[in-house]
Amino acid sequence: MGLKSCCAYVLLLCWLTAPASAAGIQLLDSDPALAGVIWYPCAGTPQDVPLGALSVGPVVSLPGVKDCPVTGAKLPLIVFSHGRGGFFGAQHDTAEALADAGFIVAAISHAGDNGNDDAHRDDLSVFASRPVEIVSLLDFLLHDWKDRAVIDSAKIGFFGFSKGGYTGLVLIGAKPDFGRLISVCQENTGVCQELRDGAVRPTPPQDARIKAAVIVDPATGVFTAESLAAIKIPLQYWRSTLGGPGVGDGSGTARVAELLPGKPELHVVSTAHFGFLAPCSPKLAAAIPRICADRPEGFDRVAFHREFNASVERFFRRHLVGEAVQ
Repeated sequence: MGLKSCCAYVLLLCWLTAPASAAGIQLLDSDPALAGVIWYPCAGTPQDVPLGALSVGPVVSLPGVKDCPVTGAKLPLIVFSHGRGGFFGAQHDTAEALADAGFIVAAISHAGDNGNDDAHRDDLSVFASRPVEIVSLLDFLLHDWKDRAVIDSAKIGFFGFSKGGYTGLVLIGAKPDFGRLISVCQENTGVCQELRDGAVRPTPPQDARIKAAVIVDPATGVFTAESLAAIKIPLQYWRSTLGGPGVGDGSGTARVAELLPGKPELHVVSTAHFGFLAPCSPKLAAAIPRICADRPEGFDRVAFHREFNASVERFFRRHLVGEAVQ
C-alpha cells in the first residue's frame, strides 16, 4: 500500500442512498480493542442507529435494527477488515446485504489505523497488529459474544479491502516478504524507513478457522509467488483497473492476481479503488467529490454494488454454506 495515500476518505463515508435493509445491529463499544459493529439476520423495521462513541467524523449512524433478537441458528460468520485509515463501516452496505442473506458479519476499527486514531497507520507494527486484532475478534465472537450459540464455527469467512486485503491474505496463509517491500519503497518515512533502519520484521498470525475469503483491491507490496503459495482455501479476488490511493496504478493487484495459487474466482472491474467503498449520498458527493466522483465517468457505483454484494453473497453461500448457487 502506498504510504502517502489518502487515509481520511473513510471519515466521510456514508450509507447507501437505496432503501435500508433490516439487518440487526449490535454495537461493540465497551472495549477499545474491539470497537465496531455486528450485523445479523433480524426481523424488524430498520432505522438510523446512532453510533455514539463509535462515530467517525460525520458518520454518526448506520441503518438497521438495534439489538433485535438474532433470527436463525448455526449461522455462518464473516469478519471484515477495512483499508488504511478506514473504519468498521467502510463497506457497511456489503455487510448489511450479507446479514439480510443469513450471515453474521462483524467488523472493527483497527487500532492506530482508523479514522479516529491514525497514530500508527504508517508504522511497521500495524502489519502485525491488524491480523492479531482479527484473531481476537474471532475469539470474542466464538467464546464471549452473548449470542455466540447461533454461530456455526465451521463456517467462517473473511472480507478485506485494501490494507484489509493484506490482512486477509496473511490470515489465510500468505507469508509477507518485507524484504520485497524494501525494494519497492520509494519513501524515506514510516514503514520504509523502519525497514531500512533494520527494524525487526513482524511475523503476523494466521487463522485456520477461516474457510473462505473475499479479497478486494488489496495492498500487495509484500507478496510474491512463494509467499502466496500457502493459500489453500477458496478465494474470491477483486481488483480495479485504474487503482488509486493505496494500490497505485493497479499493477500490483494485477500481479498478485496472476500469482495466486489454485483456481481463485477473479473479478476485474473497470473503475478506481474508491469504487469498492459504499456509495455516497448526494450531500457527501458534493462535499468530498474526490472519494465519490467515480472513474471512469459514468461508472454507476450504486448499480455496481448491487452486483458486487450479490456476487460476494453467492461466493460465501457456495463455499461456506455449501449451496449450489449460480
